[in-house]
Amino acid sequence: MEDLLLVGRVARAHGNKGQVIVNLETDFPQERFKVGAQLIVANEAEPREILDVRFHQGRPVLSLRGIETIDEAEALAGAELKVAASDVPALPPGVFYRHDLVGCEVRDASGQRIGRVTGVEGPLERSRLVVDSERGEVLIPLVDEICTRIDPVAQVIVVNPPSGLIDLNT
Repeated sequence: MEDLLLVGRVARAHGNKGQVIVNLETDFPQERFKVGAQLIVANEAEPREILDVRFHQGRPVLSLRGIETIDEAEALAGAELKVAASDVPALPPGVFYRHDLVGCEVRDASGQRIGRVTGVEGPLERSRLVVDSERGEVLIPLVDEICTRIDPVAQVIVVNPPSGLIDLNT
């Protein structure tokens, strides 16, 4: 099976006609959750088509092909929703998908290793890197002033953090 990218998790059933509410794991919900889009649900072999979608309080409410009852929808609670990596379009320069940053080594401007990115939290405009360092987890705002060089191909992020930022989170 080709590489799959997490875009959301089923929070719970909604209504009595098989709809589900989704907790987002993407900065592009309008792109990922639209009528006709294909989602891999909980590692099922075949993707499920989105038949209907509306957004409520920023979260998509989906109707998926083959899920027609509240019992079927409730059974999906907690299920991961993924898309094929080949279906994800390229981004403009300077913009990165979360999965491109996970695994990158983080170094300061002098080359000293801080740690490795294990995740990216927050919405697009307030994202922060979750970095596993020798002293514990470090949260680094993903802003140009701090993350001065991001090279996902080389798996390196160079940061110039304000004084005390690295020690603040540990």
